[in-house]
Amino acid sequence: MRVYCKECGGKGRISSRNDLSKEFTTLYCICLECGHRWAANLTFSHTLTPSAQMMDRLVIDRLRDMPKDRQRELLGQLGMIDAR
Repeated sequence: MRVYCKECGGKGRISSRNDLSKEFTTLYCICLECGHRWAANLTFSHTLTPSAQMMDRLVIDRLRDMPKDRQRELLGQLGMIDAR
């Protein structure tokens, strides 16, 4: 991640951070050209593509909510069990 100085536009370096939560961090920065120091906030905004783990969990939860005969039918269609 690159940070730039608001004063001179030079490249900055993140010297430390304070993780306030899993979704919010304060970054403490210093400009490598003029020495300006500042704090910046880094936050989670939104998901662009859900993780594979999230999708797996969603499928498992949906299957659990279905009646057993519907579960067997779907798993049979996937070739995972004998759908008798």
